[in-house]
Amino acid sequence: MENKEKKGSIFDSTIEAFQSFLRVPNTVTKKGSHVRDCNDLKRVMIIVVVALIPTLLFGIYNIGYQHNLAAGTDMGFWQMVWYGFLKILPLYLVSYIVGLGIEFASAQIRGHEVNEGYLVTGMIIPLIVPITTPLWILALAVAFAVILGKEVFGGTGMNIWNPALIARAFLFFAYPSCMSGDEVWVDGYSGATPLAEAAVGNFPTMANGSDSILNMFIGLMPGCPGETSTIAILIGAAILIFTGVASWKIMLSTVVGGLAMGYLCNAIAPDPTSYLAMPAWEHLIMGGFAFGAVFMATDPVTSAQTETGKWIYGFLIGAFTIILRVFNPGYPEGMMLSILLMNTFAPLIDYCVVQRNIKNRLKRAQINQ
Repeated sequence: MENKEKKGSIFDSTIEAFQSFLRVPNTVTKKGSHVRDCNDLKRVMIIVVVALIPTLLFGIYNIGYQHNLAAGTDMGFWQMVWYGFLKILPLYLVSYIVGLGIEFASAQIRGHEVNEGYLVTGMIIPLIVPITTPLWILALAVAFAVILGKEVFGGTGMNIWNPALIARAFLFFAYPSCMSGDEVWVDGYSGATPLAEAAVGNFPTMANGSDSILNMFIGLMPGCPGETSTIAILIGAAILIFTGVASWKIMLSTVVGGLAMGYLCNAIAPDPTSYLAMPAWEHLIMGGFAFGAVFMATDPVTSAQTETGKWIYGFLIGAFTIILRVFNPGYPEGMMLSILLMNTFAPLIDYCVVQRNIKNRLKRAQINQ
């Protein structure tokens, strides 16, 4: 009788969630298990969070650096870091308070356990939005992403689209002035991103200063906090690949798809100043291409599951990103829409791959007979 009363507590899901997060639960699969692994969802999510830390730390510094550059002040290294930290902290508070609040409430209403999936989503959202995004708008975007992009499908593991990208898409379509993709505001100072400059023919190879190739690779350029530094993103990619948490096939095929479409655009470019003529490899270090390929396209829930499907899925993301960039001047980014589009078609890709394998096996069986 006591156990039933305890199980029926209105805070049962919340208490269990905190116990699971702080300690290793002693619960195991009782029956029907066909896959046994030392890693559970919590460990996988924590590894992704760790892989995101380099991009977060550099993003904090770059926020202060861009403010120092735009305002013409003479801030020291730690002053820029502290400035960036104070700017991004409110975004994280809103992201986790709103997102986890909805997660806990939903779990409690349904009588389910609270899953650890939002640990990563809450970490990513502030990294892919401008730091000057109004907090109330960010709260709406997070609520929209968690409720309509995740919970209505059944929660973690059931969603069709990447929840963090759903939040970004909400901002882009509902509040385009805060999420244009081509201009970033830093305390009243606006600066065009390299993608916006490239759209008008000012490629990084032709530019100097903050838009130079080296600065772009390091990340010292305007942009969302987590998307500027290719070096920091590559460190995160190494962690994900080494631990086996993310698929290197999706990462590689996304890059190959981007390069293939980029070189095709170079071949048909009408003149050297056309956006089509921008060197294909420069797309890889501009905007959110690298971040999307490493942390967003590889989401195990919304990406393709079959091995062949992963190659197709990643290749199409890279190719569509370049197509959207060069043929849609109104939105120079492209990565967000490409991933969401391929999230939609990932199940179809897997279905086609599986059906093809079944037909091939049937043919082999008939031949052997």
